[in-house]
Amino acid sequence: MKARRLLLFLFCLGFFPPGIYAQDVDIIGFVRNEEGFPLFNVNVFIPSQQKGTVSNRNGFFLLTLSGENQLELVFSHVGYKSRSLYIDPKEDSKHELNVVLTSSASPLDEVYVIERARREGTLSRIQVRQLDYLPVVSRDIEAIIKTLPGVSSGNEFSSQYSVRGGNFDENLVYVNGIEIYRPLLIRSGQQEGLSIINPDLVSSVSFSAGAFDARYGDKLSSVLDITYRRPTGFAGSASAGLLGGSMHVEGINKKRNFTHMAAFRYKSNAYLLQSLEARGDYNPSYSDIQTYLNYEFSDKFSASFLGHFSLNNFSFIPQTRETSFGTFENAYGLKIYFDGQEKNRFETLLGALAVSHKPSESLALDLSSSIFHTGEQEGFDILGQYLINQLDNQLGSRTLGDSIMNIGVGSFLNHGRNKLDARVISLSHKGTFKQSDHSWNWGISWVHQSFDHRMNEWKLIDSAGFSLPYSENEIILNDLIRSTHKLDNNRFSVYLQHSSSWMIRKTGFKFTGGVRTLYLDQTNKWYVSPRAGVVIEPDWDQNMIFFLSSGVYYQPAFLRELTDFYGNLNQEIKPQKAIHVVMGADYHFFWWARPFRFVSEVYFKKLSDLIPYVTDNVRILYSGNNFSKGYAAGIDFKINGEFVEGMESWASVSFMRTEEKLQEKFHENSIFQVADPSEYIPRPTDQLFNFAMFFQDYLPRNPNYKVHIQMVYGSRLPFHAPNKTNYGTVFRMPSYKRVDLGLSRELISLDRDKNWLNRNFKNVWLGLEVFNLLDIKNTASYLWFNSVSEADGIPANMAVPNYLSTRMLNVRISAKF
Repeated sequence: MKARRLLLFLFCLGFFPPGIYAQDVDIIGFVRNEEGFPLFNVNVFIPSQQKGTVSNRNGFFLLTLSGENQLELVFSHVGYKSRSLYIDPKEDSKHELNVVLTSSASPLDEVYVIERARREGTLSRIQVRQLDYLPVVSRDIEAIIKTLPGVSSGNEFSSQYSVRGGNFDENLVYVNGIEIYRPLLIRSGQQEGLSIINPDLVSSVSFSAGAFDARYGDKLSSVLDITYRRPTGFAGSASAGLLGGSMHVEGINKKRNFTHMAAFRYKSNAYLLQSLEARGDYNPSYSDIQTYLNYEFSDKFSASFLGHFSLNNFSFIPQTRETSFGTFENAYGLKIYFDGQEKNRFETLLGALAVSHKPSESLALDLSSSIFHTGEQEGFDILGQYLINQLDNQLGSRTLGDSIMNIGVGSFLNHGRNKLDARVISLSHKGTFKQSDHSWNWGISWVHQSFDHRMNEWKLIDSAGFSLPYSENEIILNDLIRSTHKLDNNRFSVYLQHSSSWMIRKTGFKFTGGVRTLYLDQTNKWYVSPRAGVVIEPDWDQNMIFFLSSGVYYQPAFLRELTDFYGNLNQEIKPQKAIHVVMGADYHFFWWARPFRFVSEVYFKKLSDLIPYVTDNVRILYSGNNFSKGYAAGIDFKINGEFVEGMESWASVSFMRTEEKLQEKFHENSIFQVADPSEYIPRPTDQLFNFAMFFQDYLPRNPNYKVHIQMVYGSRLPFHAPNKTNYGTVFRMPSYKRVDLGLSRELISLDRDKNWLNRNFKNVWLGLEVFNLLDIKNTASYLWFNSVSEADGIPANMAVPNYLSTRMLNVRISAKF
């Protein structure tokens, strides 16, 4: 046990010395199923020595053991019967085994696993079945991604996330090889609605937090690769709760050459939004429908279609708001009386058709086309009349917490009429050729983007009888934006990637290298992105792998990056550039006779041609110019396994720093100004520490009763004052802290006595969720107000926090058939 703890300690520090092991017995072999196909990720465990390994993709395993007595080897895999074999070390120093596992005849409880499959480089596979039990506000795939190392999100309403210092716009998302785009005019998480990814249809999820392969596209931070499954029979699911519901059906025809899936979801956060401090009539309505169809014309030729339509409506008629803020020494209260309303509508459509041809077992060719359309309308006229009061902070006072002096009074009027019509059309070809231990991947794609964007937005501020900014001759509107843009551009990209694997003295190597080229007619230039990575399985411990990856990444500007604060369009803007270097290790071990996994990664990103920005809730406001450079560096850790037998849990820890430096030639004339252009400034995503944990347990005598806990902590994020010329002045909002609790009762499962319900349902369970269990006030953004003066230490500018949701209950029932 001491040796194991020492090994884990050294592993955490990033040092992995190959210890010296007794080599009395070498056990090598292959594990196959009854049909002769190799089984991947079979657990090979030696109970007497508490040691084991897992088989690779070829079913191969290798163990080096010491001992003189007879040894028992236990082979286990989900869906197969466990098998025990015995070897005698005295007979031979080398044993070769060919193990066949038979499928389990009896039904099994569902096993919930995350990242159990061994990774290949920085890309790791994630199983998402436990999403049903994750106590989260938004039941999207992104809820799991947010708990991974290097990923952070400080808003439970939003499905967007930040990866290793990048912002929300820097993450690639694919569904069946089709790049996914999001609505652009969303300002806050409560407006966002549903993620386009439907978890009921998902077959596999792969995620990389950086240094990903050349076959993936052109963004700076991460890639999320989703594959929808092909049904093998009739099945479906349905769920309902206080926040909405979903249902899906799937099936296959009698000839087994046509499969279909269809899903519908509805969501409304009205119940949850009532916990916000801005009181009023919330009426959010989010719904979508998806379908995925596959038809096999022959063994070598097939076609598929992915369709998605979503309609998100958000309307809000505010009435009043009361917020207490400040510190104990300087406590303030804000009260606002509202008039007016806000109405937003986001309508998105996605259609993708793919044709696949497989001339031989080693060659696969794909041709796909897609069209994405979003129509967005944003309108608001909100009048707010506010009072800012100083509160009594004297302990023991009879008026503790009451207003004792008015320090600010005024009104504001926010007006907006914004519209966007955007289309993205793509056509691509991808190919794969595999031969022995070598594989080639290539692809070519064309993407056309069309935008029709109209903005009419302004704010009028009246503080203590004076319009701000103040003028003796006229009323000046604050943050006036009036612009109309029609934009069309094209992108061409080509990539070529080669992978090969080999063995050197029982040490396995896998190398992946490739190059990606990108042409933008917007800049009339080509950009070249070489990328490479290597994975090593050392012979001294096949439960551990090392990986090293690096690459160059360019992110061409989308609409938001092209537009500055005032709606001005800069079509000459260059792609942002990043150079990634990632090094890490992946260690599988057995603890309490159960499999666990520990992963650590160290990374550095060199950033150039950056477009500085500030954030307001989930809205990103760019400067519209490439005039900064920076870096991101950090280390991530994660452990996952069965801390409770049969229940998967995990925890991740991340340390990160990201900063940027404005170029001297721009800082004087730019709206982003700093006092010292040589000084590095924290980027808006500079979150120094992040922790996430998901833990599951059940009653020992009644495993149908389960408890699920999620904990998240994110350290303080930077933010800026509304004075956009003071980019060098950085404040930090309070840390994000949240605990969510879920309690579930399994009503029907496969192992119950058969009756009508059991014959028609695979699983039915009832859940009670407590969101924000500790009732912590987390900050999403700030409202800025002006007081009368700075007399007696009262600040002239005040940042009033916009808090997120408080403690709320949710009841949910889910069924699978």
